[in-house]
Amino acid sequence: MAKRRHSKRRRRGGFFYKLLSVLVICGAILLAVTLFFRVNTIEVSGQQRYSAEEIREASGVAAGDNLYLLNKYDVANRIVQALPYIESIHPYRKLPDTLVIEVKECGKPMAVIQDEGAWLVSAQGKIVARITEAEAAEYGVISGCELLAPSVGTPIALATEYVSQQTSLIQLLTALEDAGLTEEVRGVRLDDLSYLQMDYTDRFTVRIAYGADYAWELQRLIKSLEKDVIQSNMTGVFDLQLDTERVYFIPDLR
Repeated sequence: MAKRRHSKRRRRGGFFYKLLSVLVICGAILLAVTLFFRVNTIEVSGQQRYSAEEIREASGVAAGDNLYLLNKYDVANRIVQALPYIESIHPYRKLPDTLVIEVKECGKPMAVIQDEGAWLVSAQGKIVARITEAEAAEYGVISGCELLAPSVGTPIALATEYVSQQTSLIQLLTALEDAGLTEEVRGVRLDDLSYLQMDYTDRFTVRIAYGADYAWELQRLIKSLEKDVIQSNMTGVFDLQLDTERVYFIPDLR
């Protein structure tokens, strides 16, 4: 019996020392991380509108901050809130002392004229700036809708009954940006509830159904424009909603 009790005490003691050793090692690692991995450099890439210094300042990270204790999500949120043209952020650590911040800014926004001025809307449906109505002349204009409680840095919101139009608008803007065609669009009109209309360059009106595959529809439009049938002096209406195979062009005879 005495031998068994002695054996149990030895096992308990061995477990205690193992646990203590693990705690000591973890404490040493934590101490090393806290003392040695400090931010010395903040590298920024991908910016265009904003300077690297503006992004560093918006991040809220300062030299000497602990690299491992930084909350990357908090860093990203602070930057997005302060600099609305930024669309996405990827902050990551580069040992031993560097925080890298990769950003992607939105492309050219479009304007919604409202409230004696205009709100600029990115392809993702985010309000990125408030400008004057005169300044809106430099941008394509979204019309036929009214933004609810617009504010810089927030997603656009239309009235509940226009949810379909809102979704289609954002999908179209995204498809235009992905195709590099935003600069060609003078306006997007949502005033007709049966289809949306796009003013393409200064020559064409394009009718597209709500809820369409806009990337595909834009490809159809571009292929039609590349054909010899559409001469360089022609204007008119492209109707893409009537047929998924054919593109109907109605020339302006005036």
